[in-house]
Amino acid sequence: MFAVVRTGGKQYRVAAGDKIAVEKLAGEAGETITLGDVLLAGDGGEVKDAKGVVVSAEIIAQAKSEKVIVFKKRRRHNYRRKNGHRQQMTLLRIVAVGAGEAPAKKAAKKAAPKAAAAAE
Repeated sequence: MFAVVRTGGKQYRVAAGDKIAVEKLAGEAGETITLGDVLLAGDGGEVKDAKGVVVSAEIIAQAKSEKVIVFKKRRRHNYRRKNGHRQQMTLLRIVAVGAGEAPAKKAAKKAAPKAAAAAE
């Protein structure tokens, strides 16, 4: 099964097991996140309804992309400026594409300390 998701103003066609590089997302390496903006879903050659489809991904690393050179010039004015930067990006491994809720193991870990504090 595949899905088309939108993140960082770009669209990506993903399937389980794919690795993609997207604009920086919050989280540390090893965390599981949910890509919620699913535009299209399908299986093989047929397109399915995208409502209820959840794409879960694991963060592999937070990295920087290739260097982008910004060069400004105005002819005949002796004006030249060279600048550059490396855009922040997140490397993702798509864990699952499917209907239903995402794995709730993160929510269970967060809920446990609240329940313990309420019992005291």
